[in-house]
Amino acid sequence: MTVLADAAPSVVTKMVGSGLIGVREGLEAGIVVMILIAFAAKSGRRDALRWLWAGVIAALAMTIGTFLIIQFGTSTVSNLTAELIAGIASLVAVAIVTSMLLWMRKAAAHISGDLKSGLASALEIGGIAVFSVAFLAVGREGFETALLMVGYAENVSGGIWPLVGLLIGIAIAAGLTTLLYFGTVSLDFNKFFTYTGLFLIVVAAGILSYGVHALQVYGWLPGMNNVAYDISSWYDTSSWYGAIFSGIFNFSANPSWLQVIAWVAYVGIVTPLFLLRGRIPSRKVVADGASV
Repeated sequence: MTVLADAAPSVVTKMVGSGLIGVREGLEAGIVVMILIAFAAKSGRRDALRWLWAGVIAALAMTIGTFLIIQFGTSTVSNLTAELIAGIASLVAVAIVTSMLLWMRKAAAHISGDLKSGLASALEIGGIAVFSVAFLAVGREGFETALLMVGYAENVSGGIWPLVGLLIGIAIAAGLTTLLYFGTVSLDFNKFFTYTGLFLIVVAAGILSYGVHALQVYGWLPGMNNVAYDISSWYDTSSWYGAIFSGIFNFSANPSWLQVIAWVAYVGIVTPLFLLRGRIPSRKVVADGASV
């Protein structure tokens, strides 16, 4: 019993970060699904719902597959090579996630109209086209989710538990989306994208810092031993708070100066760009998705 009690917090902390990511990205994808389903139902094309759901399931499978490749794909290579792969993958992930964040910030004002227009055209073509619209719309969010897991999964070294946390987060998001669809709850679209976007900026900054460290370990970047600060004497990385901050934000108790500079520069540049880009009127998501 004691062993289980000691193990439980560790397992939970390994799932918290990925669970939060799953809720955020899952809710965003859920809103997309809600818009598509509501439009198909209003158009009298409930026969197309099976193709919509097939596209959603395929996108979810792609997300899980991408995560598994990221998490276990480097298990057969040397530690040094794994650091190189992780470093490059982290930088690529940051670039793609940043572009998606800035795009969504601008596109949020007309994303509902774009989705409905695309689905209207797909309904005229046939089932495969409807499947493609759903897969691409949800798959974009799924791919972003998998990329956000790059730094998290590597940092917590939690085996399969980060994936479990991610799936739990997605399940919670699915429940919230259902409540949104039936009008049980409402959501301010502008605030949702703003606050969760700011959260993801900090997450991406941590992934960037992690990538810089990995490339320093490999030798591609200098300054690994130039430590900016060291609080490891009192900051317990194995504690519940250490696991959460390390997992979600890639926080290090003794980062190099280059890591700190990269983190500060990223947040300092991307945050104002995000806030100034495409401010949209305050709207609420309701049952039929009409106000989105």
